[in-house]
Formats: sequence, C-alpha cells, structure tokens
Amino acid sequence: MNLLLLGRGKTGSLVAEVAATRGHKVRAMGSEENAGAAALDKETLQTFNCVIDFTTPTAVIPNIIACTQAGTNMVVGTTGWYDKLPQVKELVQHSKSGFIYESNFSVGVNIFFEIAAAASAALKQGYTARIVERHHAQKKDAPSGTATTIKERLGSPDVEITSIREGETVGQHVIMLDSANDTMMLVHDAKSRRGFAEGAVLAAEWLQGKTGFHEFKEVLKAQLR
Repeated sequence: MNLLLLGRGKTGSLVAEVAATRGHKVRAMGSEENAGAAALDKETLQTFNCVIDFTTPTAVIPNIIACTQAGTNMVVGTTGWYDKLPQVKELVQHSKSGFIYESNFSVGVNIFFEIAAAASAALKQGYTARIVERHHAQKKDAPSGTATTIKERLGSPDVEITSIREGETVGQHVIMLDSANDTMMLVHDAKSRRGFAEGAVLAAEWLQGKTGFHEFKEVLKAQLR
C-alpha cells in the first residue's frame, strides 16, 4: 500500500517504521507542511491508498474533511475530537471513502475495553468505580480518549476520571471498583507506543477495498475468525 502519515510525533514515527517493515510505502507529513489541511488536495490524496492521522484535536477535523471529500480511506488515531463524531460519520457516509477510528489501536487496550464491559456488572451490585489515567506531560487532551471509552464500557455517567500528566509515561489506565466488602483493581500499562502503531497499520490494511464508517473492534473480530 501507499500510505500518507499525518503527524511526526512519537507514535507517528513508529507507524512509519511498522508500515515499512510490513512492505508498505510511507510518506510522512508534519504540521508545518499541512496547516489547515492545505496540502491535502484531491490530486495529492488520490495517489495514496490510505491516510493515517496521528495529529492533534484541532488539526484532525480539517484533515478528515479533506480526505472524505477526496474519497480517500482514512485511519484516525488522534483523540479529543469525539464531540464532532456525528458530523464526521455523516461526512463518511456521504463519501465513497472508508474510515476507521479508535481511541486506542493497541490490541491489548481493546481487550481491556472488553474487560471493562464485563466489570460493569460490579456497578449493578453496588460497587463504585473510578478511573485513573497517566500519560506523558505533552499529551494535549484530558481525560484521554482511552479513559473515556473505558467509562462508556463501564456504562455509568457517574464514573470519575482522574487525569495525570507527567514525564514520559506512555499510557496507564486503572479501573478501581470499591465496595464495603472489597476492592478490585484492573490495570493496563503500555510499555511502548509500538502496540498503537501496529494496530493502526493493521487497520489500514483491513480497510483496503472497503467503504463506510468502522471501529477497530471490527478489525479484531476479523483477526479472530
């Protein structure tokens, strides 16, 4: 595949590395080249099979608009824009493009989402839940998209999320379930960003030849068949 990578941060750099090892051609484009999606004209986008976006909450929406208008498939790992999700879904449905997003493309984290869904049974038995998430000091959104997804899987709007930004922490998410009788703690601690990168490339491969609006869990289901 011929991939266009938007974002040259730590995760984006790993995406380029993983894609190259899997035999894909990759062009990386930083924010200085693509302010306001200015570089994403239809002629340029038609030379790529898929665009992978790991940019910022403010940059991603113009990028999505440009890609859907050009009918170019897109994988979005950027978070912090989900208040625009209904509008983006409508854009994708009216285009001839394929689109896949997730708050976290790590296979382990997506299994953790399923664990959180199973743990929601505790809330029905009187437990209270709290999420604590830690990320590197440069992360722009808080709470993290991953923590927000975990809260959704727990199924209660009353779950408190505490966000900590410090040092070079890759990403740690802790679910604490507490009752008068006992406490349960569930933890996912990312050792590196490579898991995120591998999942994003896997998503781009799965999306080839497809159209419509998708979530990463569809990719994982296909892997288990």
